[in-house]
Amino acid sequence: MSIIHTFSGNNLDRGDSIRYDEKKLEKLFESSKVKILPFYELNPLIENSETPQLGWLTKEEFSNLKFSANLSRVLFLGFDQDQSPCFTFEAKKTIEYKNIDRNLSYFDSREIATEIPQNEAGILAQAKSNLDWNRKNKYCSSCGKNMKIFRGGIMRKCLSCNLEHFPRTDPVVIMLVYKDDQCVLGQTRLRQKSGFYSCLAGFMDQGESIEEAVKREVKEESGLEIGAIKYHSSQPWPFPSSLMIGCHAQAKSEKITIDKNEMTDVKWFPKEEVALALNNKSKILNVPGPIAIAHHLIKSWVYSSV
Repeated sequence: MSIIHTFSGNNLDRGDSIRYDEKKLEKLFESSKVKILPFYELNPLIENSETPQLGWLTKEEFSNLKFSANLSRVLFLGFDQDQSPCFTFEAKKTIEYKNIDRNLSYFDSREIATEIPQNEAGILAQAKSNLDWNRKNKYCSSCGKNMKIFRGGIMRKCLSCNLEHFPRTDPVVIMLVYKDDQCVLGQTRLRQKSGFYSCLAGFMDQGESIEEAVKREVKEESGLEIGAIKYHSSQPWPFPSSLMIGCHAQAKSEKITIDKNEMTDVKWFPKEEVALALNNKSKILNVPGPIAIAHHLIKSWVYSSV
């Protein structure tokens, strides 16, 4: 059974065909069924309740809050299951929500992702990544002139040279390297004081297959030679716009040579110790929590055959 990771499970119909009609998109935004999700500093508005959820605003609420003077440009996300058009935007400053009698506030995207429903975490990932891409790509990379948003935010076009720009997703291979009843975990400089270790990972290079990237990254970071590679699952990671491609990789060698430029430590851990760490009972090892695909790669190796 496939795993639906945090930031996956987005159930919006992204409405690709309608995105080509700018006038229809404008009409959708004026619809009485429209739902609008504000972000501030790339953090989503959340409705605080027993089960927190995305703080979608109605058109009336949006208008009453006078957002129009504070937003850059609304971006189209798609249609929900009720065929309500969904939009998002980044507010230029915080807004008081007391006037609409709802418990609303902004939350850090990573912290709230595991608290809101699964599909809403997927919508959060889509919205956050698209907002981030549009804020960072205002000028043409070819001629340096201004670009204009089209297709609801999934394309920007240069007004000078007519070059079209599209959002990118950066593929990252992340792998649990194992041999018999031991696995390899690494520690980066940012986590060296916490006893935190995770799977080896790295961005894919141009003209490289997933398998080639797994072998190269493992070799670079640990010096280990890799044999069999098995795909496990993938996870969108909107910080800002990566796709984590999870694999299990069987090591052919055991001697580790650490890349000191990237890692502070890389070493073998016995399965028994890793199992303790998954349950927060290890005295020497901390591993990622369920929000990260690394947790599930490790858990799969510990509790099932790879």
